[in-house]
Amino acid sequence: MADKKNYFDRVHIWGTVWNYAALLMMMMVPVMMSIILKTWPSLNIIGKVVATLAPLYWVTGIIEVVTYVPMLGAGGTYLSFVTGNISNLKLPCGLNAMENAKVRPNTEEGEVISTISIAVSSLTTTIVIAVGVLAFAKVFSTASDNQTFKAAFSNVLPALFGALGASYFAKHWRLGIAPIICGVIVLLIAPSTGVGILMFVTIVVSIIGAVLIYHDLFFPLLKGIFGKKKNK
Repeated sequence: MADKKNYFDRVHIWGTVWNYAALLMMMMVPVMMSIILKTWPSLNIIGKVVATLAPLYWVTGIIEVVTYVPMLGAGGTYLSFVTGNISNLKLPCGLNAMENAKVRPNTEEGEVISTISIAVSSLTTTIVIAVGVLAFAKVFSTASDNQTFKAAFSNVLPALFGALGASYFAKHWRLGIAPIICGVIVLLIAPSTGVGILMFVTIVVSIIGAVLIYHDLFFPLLKGIFGKKKNK
């Protein structure tokens, strides 16, 4: 118990330090550009932009923490929030690694596997991006103006999650019914819904659906709802 407590204490301490360090480094980019170019944006413009965007990012930030932490664990969460690309790289990598290792999130084994897989993913991503930038810089500059490549790049995230979700739906197809229906309805009503908000909503619906299925209430409920509509 003491070793477990010491582990999580160290994870939270160093995770907090590196998150603040990453935030400081990101903030220094526009500061250094302003220093080098000897021009500064007015506080009035910055205030207007922050007032418009901050509420959106505060909501998304809270939702992402509530959504990702139970799946990635403490170490995986801190690593993911420092290195970025959570939804399209770190989250699928962590979940896939835990599935292959046959461990569950929110367990000691899951914590270890998630942290290691996300760390390896971060190193691999950095190396691949560095090699790709150096080797294909000219190709990418041409491809960015090509409509065919633009269409392919815009569908990378759906293809990634589609491939990842297909394996889960094939094994647990009943658990996928509620979140899929909910996601489709939300996007039909509000097509511009952010990924973080949509993910949070579908996860909540997934939990509710799983509880109903466990108590054999989900399908009778669906039958009652659609049966009544059909009778009308």
